[in-house]
Amino acid sequence: MLRTREGEVVMNVSVMQENLARGLQTVSRAVSSRATLPVLANVLLKTQDAGLKLTATNLEIGISSWVPGKVEGEGEITVPAKLITDLVASLPNQRIDLELSVKDRTLKLTCGGSRASIKGIEADEFPVVAVIGEAPTTAIPSRTLREALTEVVFAAASDESRPILTGVLTRFVGETVTLAAADNYRIAVRTLAVARPVATELTIVVPARSYAELVRILPDSDDPIEVTVTPNRSQALFHVEGTDLVSRLIEGQFPNYEPVVPKRDAWTARAVVDRETFLAGTRRASIFARDSANIVKVEVGGDGSEGAGIAITAHAADVGDNADSLEAAVEGSPTTIAFNARYLIDVLANLGSDEAALELSGPLAPGVIRGVGKDDYVHVIMPVRTAS
Repeated sequence: MLRTREGEVVMNVSVMQENLARGLQTVSRAVSSRATLPVLANVLLKTQDAGLKLTATNLEIGISSWVPGKVEGEGEITVPAKLITDLVASLPNQRIDLELSVKDRTLKLTCGGSRASIKGIEADEFPVVAVIGEAPTTAIPSRTLREALTEVVFAAASDESRPILTGVLTRFVGETVTLAAADNYRIAVRTLAVARPVATELTIVVPARSYAELVRILPDSDDPIEVTVTPNRSQALFHVEGTDLVSRLIEGQFPNYEPVVPKRDAWTARAVVDRETFLAGTRRASIFARDSANIVKVEVGGDGSEGAGIAITAHAADVGDNADSLEAAVEGSPTTIAFNARYLIDVLANLGSDEAALELSGPLAPGVIRGVGKDDYVHVIMPVRTAS
């Protein structure tokens, strides 16, 4: 209940600057950058559970964070997210007293000798962010989930013409969850173990943008992250200690990607190379490839002689050429293939392995990249057809 002081509704709460700044930084990721409603550019502050609950939403995702504090008067208000985030970040690491006078919708902040007043919008105008009361569907170790999402999310499509491809297929089966993302040119698939088996098989498609924000929130620890899916499969909630992320889910049937993924031993040429070296060589080639449709050629095995590794080349008629020779452990027949440099860079920059294995089955067959020692991840890149 809200407390009344001399006929005026008042919120009064004290928190530490460091905690409030961290909470605001977390939820501000969900603030709409192109808000159709003024209130969507705001963050909701509400006294709750012996502290302050912060919430922001862009109607696709909602993020809530709890800040511990001392509550003397209950209440809620929305204020411009960027303004309060920048203000709190600039304050010294001391106690901040927040007091709201609903009469004029003004939030007053006091920290040491600094005082500020922020005009707000009534909390009633803020969209309702779902609170999922269902029991958690499963739990996944935070560090494992963060690594898996990092290896998959970037492969989702950014083109909204096929909404289903802007999401990440998430399939829970028994003690595992499989994450898959694809556009028309690449596929990334990662399987990981859950900390709590699911009772029944469940498949959902989570917007890649939602997962990208979750990665930023997940702590680098083995603490389990609770995942809850609503019975109608319209929303999913990810609970991290002190923070909730609620995301809408994408409706539709995710394409069957499995026939496109080559079998593990289907390659005719395979090269194992240091991931960082491969990444650096591809980035250099991409500088020249900018003027040639971003195409780079990768030659595995060269002339087939002993010790031949990987050659990465790029050619731009009006600019020049670039070539990098990389040491690699090569098996199979010499093969040359062309890729879009950006797709190679994306997977090599996000692969959680020190060494990468490039597996080829011909110049026009999909190329496969795996992490050496990682049986739970595969990345497929479609080749580019070139004149020579």
